[in-house]
Amino acid sequence: MNKRFALLMLGLAALTLPQLVQAADIPTLSLSLGNGDDPDAWFTGLKILAMLTILTLAPSILVMMTSFTRILIVFAFLRQALGTQQAPPNQILIGLSLFLTLFIMMPVWQKIDTTALTPYLNEEINQSVAFERGIAPLRDFMLKQTREDDLLLFLNAAKLKKPAKAEDMPMHVLIPSFVISELRTAFEIGFLIYIPFIVLDLIVASVLMSMGMMMLPPVMISLPLKIILFVLVDGWHLITANLIASFKV
Repeated sequence: MNKRFALLMLGLAALTLPQLVQAADIPTLSLSLGNGDDPDAWFTGLKILAMLTILTLAPSILVMMTSFTRILIVFAFLRQALGTQQAPPNQILIGLSLFLTLFIMMPVWQKIDTTALTPYLNEEINQSVAFERGIAPLRDFMLKQTREDDLLLFLNAAKLKKPAKAEDMPMHVLIPSFVISELRTAFEIGFLIYIPFIVLDLIVASVLMSMGMMMLPPVMISLPLKIILFVLVDGWHLITANLIASFKV
C-alpha cells in the first residue's frame, strides 16, 4: 500500500509540475547548438567552455601545486597509526591542512601579489607579463620541494633536455614531478610516525600474551595508551612544527 501511494504521488508530481512551472512563470535556461557557418562564433563558444572547465578544475590544480598534499597525507597516516578511526573527522583534518597550507604558502602569495597581481590591477603590465611573474614564485617553491630524479623522469618521458636554468623548466613537467615528490616525502614522514605506535602495540600484545589473556583484543589496551602518549609528548605541536620545517620556502 505504501509503495502504491508513493508511486501515485510521483506520478501526480510528474503530471502537475509542468503546469505549476508555467503558472508560476519561473524562468528557464536552455543550451543549444545551432547550425551557424561562422567559425568565429564557434570559436567564442569553445573558449567559454574551456574557461568554465578551467574554473571547475582550478581548486584541484591549485591544491596539487601547494603544500596541501603532504600535510593531508601525513595527518591521515597519523590517524591510522593512532587507530582512532574517524577521530578527528575528515572535515577537521582537511580544514587544518588548508589553514596550514595558507600559512606555509603565504610568502609565495605575497610575492605573487607584489610582483604580478598589484601591477596588473594598476595597469602597469599586461596579462602575459603578469602571468610570467605570477608563476615564477610558485615555480621556485615547487622546485625546492621536488627531487631531481623525479624531474629527470618526466623530462625523459617527454623527450626534453634538462634546462640550463630553473626558470626554463616546463610546468607540465614540474607539476607531476612535484606531486610524486610530495607523495614520497609524505610517506616517509608517515613511516616515522608509525614506528612508536607499532612498538607500543607489540609491547601490549606481548604483555597480554604472557599473562594468558588471549581473548582480550590488544587494541582495547593499546588505544588509550597511544592517545595518552600522544598527548603527553604534545604530538600535534611536534608534527605541525616538523611539517612546517620540512618545506623549503
